[in-house]
Amino acid sequence: MKPHVTLAMFIAAWLMPMHVMAANEQEQAHVHAKEQAVKPQSDTKKNEEHKKHEEHNEHEGHDENDEHEHNETLSSRISDDMATAVNIVTDRADSQRLRQHQVVYGKLSADPNRISHVNARFPGILTSVKFSLGDSVKAGDVLAVVESNESLNTYTIKAPIDGVIIQRSANVGEVAQQQTLFSIADFGGLWADFRLYPSQQDAVATGQNVVIMAADTEINGVIAHIIPSLTQPYQLARVKLDNRDGKLSSGQLIEGAVISGEFNVELAVKKSAIQILDNKSGVFVKNNSEYVFTPLQLGRSDMDYVEVIAGLKPGQWYVTTNSYLLKADIEKSEAEHDH
Repeated sequence: MKPHVTLAMFIAAWLMPMHVMAANEQEQAHVHAKEQAVKPQSDTKKNEEHKKHEEHNEHEGHDENDEHEHNETLSSRISDDMATAVNIVTDRADSQRLRQHQVVYGKLSADPNRISHVNARFPGILTSVKFSLGDSVKAGDVLAVVESNESLNTYTIKAPIDGVIIQRSANVGEVAQQQTLFSIADFGGLWADFRLYPSQQDAVATGQNVVIMAADTEINGVIAHIIPSLTQPYQLARVKLDNRDGKLSSGQLIEGAVISGEFNVELAVKKSAIQILDNKSGVFVKNNSEYVFTPLQLGRSDMDYVEVIAGLKPGQWYVTTNSYLLKADIEKSEAEHDH
């Protein structure tokens, strides 16, 4: 059975909290006044603490915004003077002709048709020897003088070709008979001999163009012969080279790219420009003094260029040399930001 509530009881219950609140307010006001009298600086201190708290929140919010903006764009600002000083080079993105290729390895060898072995025409005593091993000679130069055993007359032995003496078996006082006295090689022409293993042989044929890398030199040539081997598990692809400038040496190890196909692409960038940031491959696009990392969707490639399917427009300037410096600058900034 519910208790009977009269109107008087309801009014008293409604007014009681108000009286209590008023009494509490009076008591709080009295305490506040007392505190003000004892500690006049307390509110000021609270206000300062409140202000610092707000500044801290604002700073945190600013940091969050900075981090958001930092993560949106990966870029580095470098003045043109500084870029020149550290050799940051740019180029225009454009269409390219790409060349598919097979990479092959081999070495340079002397042309057998340019090697001459010199003998004495008649047996006799060598009375004079003019040149030593490694000397360069011209066709017609006197190499040695021989006194004939039969006539006792002297005759000369002359160089039949221009070249370098690579072998000498002639000394004054020795008997010249049937032995080779001098071997002369003309290194003005060399052969590049590349090994072709079974997996490569179907893609390589005579007449194909080859780009040859020998040390810091790049040479274009054509496959003249493909020679099978009786004892080795490879064939030899031979390319004739002009070496009249003497920059190449017989026995030098070389690398070649046999061009097996050529095609045009609408847009390509140099392989040297590609960097990886945030697990994405891309290039640094120049916008005044700002270099922005731009992720790319890449396609086919050759020795020097890679096709761009998406991410870049023709005519944009991108960094081709020393782009790693920009990557390092961004990674350093990110590391400092994390700390």
